[in-house]
Amino acid sequence: MANDIQQKIVDFERSRNQLLGISAQKQQLQIQSQTLKVTLDELEKTKEKQVYKAVGNILILSDTAKVKKETRERKESVDLRIKTLQKQEESLVNKLNKLKGEIESAQKQAGAAESEVIETEESDEKEKKK
Repeated sequence: MANDIQQKIVDFERSRNQLLGISAQKQQLQIQSQTLKVTLDELEKTKEKQVYKAVGNILILSDTAKVKKETRERKESVDLRIKTLQKQEESLVNKLNKLKGEIESAQKQAGAAESEVIETEESDEKEKKK
């Protein structure tokens, strides 16, 4: 019984850490998506036929339509990854809630069993005194 509770607690901690990691990844991707949105908005506003794009540490003159397409595709990819992480996040939250309930239930049962043992010991002591 105690091993079962201990295993659930370990599983809970592992899942909680995993959730924290996924949440951090999702937050980074949301920032990246927002940046790509701003970039797309600026590309839509420009009347230039060519714009500079960063490639590593250098800027290269590229066709505006090509850069728009690449940026749009990159944003779609980032948004898809965000949706995937949200699903993983929801799944982990459900798992954590289930484990929390199981741990609390097991602890209550263990506490009830322990108090029964104490009550039995107390009544045995009273019987001995009589």
